[in-house]
Amino acid sequence: MAGSADFDLYRPSEEHDMLREAVRALSEAKIAPFAAAVDEEARFPQEALDALVAADLHAVHVPEEYGGAGADALATVIVIEEVARVCASSSLIPAVNKLGSLPVVLSGGEDLKKKYLGPLAKGDAMFSYCLSEPDAGSDAGGMKTKAVRDGDGYVLNGVKRWITNAGVSEYYTVMAVTDPDRRTKGISAFVVEKGDEGVSFGAPEKKLGIKGSPTREVYLDNVRVPADRLIGDEGTGFATAMKTLDHTRITIAAQALGIAQGALDYATGYVQERKQFGKPIGDFQGVQFMLADMAMKLEAARQLTYSAAARSQRVSDGGGKEHLTFFGAAAKCFASDVAMEITTDAVQLLGGYGYTRDYPVERMMRDAKITQIYEGTNQIQRIVMARNLP
Repeated sequence: MAGSADFDLYRPSEEHDMLREAVRALSEAKIAPFAAAVDEEARFPQEALDALVAADLHAVHVPEEYGGAGADALATVIVIEEVARVCASSSLIPAVNKLGSLPVVLSGGEDLKKKYLGPLAKGDAMFSYCLSEPDAGSDAGGMKTKAVRDGDGYVLNGVKRWITNAGVSEYYTVMAVTDPDRRTKGISAFVVEKGDEGVSFGAPEKKLGIKGSPTREVYLDNVRVPADRLIGDEGTGFATAMKTLDHTRITIAAQALGIAQGALDYATGYVQERKQFGKPIGDFQGVQFMLADMAMKLEAARQLTYSAAARSQRVSDGGGKEHLTFFGAAAKCFASDVAMEITTDAVQLLGGYGYTRDYPVERMMRDAKITQIYEGTNQIQRIVMARNLP
């Protein structure tokens, strides 16, 4: 594990602090006012997308050579964290743009990168990630979607489930079996476009939280894609998918941090205003202890997440493994568990008001739950950690 000598590598720089201030100001002014309506109406947060694109914050991870901001992993974490602080659904715009496009960044050829990262950087398209299937969730290697070579292209058939921002995104990284006899080594990755013939979508899922981010099935019915849309070589798709998750689980940790911070901020303000027995309830030691524990656990989760982001960046810059698989899983697991605990405590601190939709903490509690589930359940994260102890 990293010693204390490495600690400065995890500390945000002055530029990171300035970025946080800018994203927080934008989020509070142009995203927060719509968060309740987005949740209530279960509609896509178009206002957030427009604001993020206008500020070039929708896909900050895209390298500069493809028209992007070229932000490092910690900067991406900060963007997602600050957006999630006011609206978890909106934070899935930058988070899933990274998830969907990172396979292209990691394994795609130069022509593929130019073709798809450019429009993403400009805000002309969003990117989604298609790994899970009805019978292949935690066991992603058991997928059944097939890609059969046919002349100068491939024909894809199958169903992908739980696809975030499906129907809104223009581009999809799709994992499909090209050699059934080789299990995970027979899985390949492709870019599929929304407009490709044979691509269609299921009805939006009716969810507990993140209601503003559409989650739908993606149907692939004899979808023909040219061979130049293969990401990397045949049979490398599963390895690319796992490398991607090593990096992007950190963005889910960031989302969890933001949700938890939003709940803590609101609860802290509320207990100073709510009076019982003749004084603010924040003056009672029992309440103070709850807030102290919430803040302590949140800061621990933040440090672990920022440490994982620093490791992610060093790996991206050509460094060693940096135990990224362990730290990515640990950050996602710990931060999401903390977010669930903090949002639940925030509801408790607001009492009956916390249980109503008139106050944002019940939405934050519902939104926090998914961070323990997607991009690998926290039970799976513990298996990953155990197998990759640093």
